[in-house]
Amino acid sequence: MKVRVTGVVVEDDRILLLDQDADTGRSWSLPGGKVEPGEPIGDALVREMREETGIDVEAGRLLYVCDHLPGGDTHVVHLTFEATRVGGRVGAVAEGADTTPIRGVRFVPLTDLPAIGFSPRFVELAQAGWPGAGSYMGAKSNIGL
Repeated sequence: MKVRVTGVVVEDDRILLLDQDADTGRSWSLPGGKVEPGEPIGDALVREMREETGIDVEAGRLLYVCDHLPGGDTHVVHLTFEATRVGGRVGAVAEGADTTPIRGVRFVPLTDLPAIGFSPRFVELAQAGWPGAGSYMGAKSNIGL
């Protein structure tokens, strides 16, 4: 089992995203990555956000927990947190920060999410401020990802 942490930073009705090939076919995704052995989850969130976006964050409330079962023996547990920017510069991506190249980092208006491949369910949750925050959502598809 792998544990993955992602961060949701929303400022002025815009969400911070990575332009990066995702396993879903979308080219935009939430920043985040795997939790290293022995690494506290909050530290992993801060590290991943800094490496992939250039910003420093504070972890906020847990938005959701979900499972991703891509097949075989692989089981990924996703923990997604609200995060608040406390420093850094958007786009100052660490060289080699991810095994999948990051083409860009930007804040995208929530209303533009459907045009870049996000499902209506994900947009609904984001625009509503993540009702049910902290809940186990089951399959990753239940949150529209």
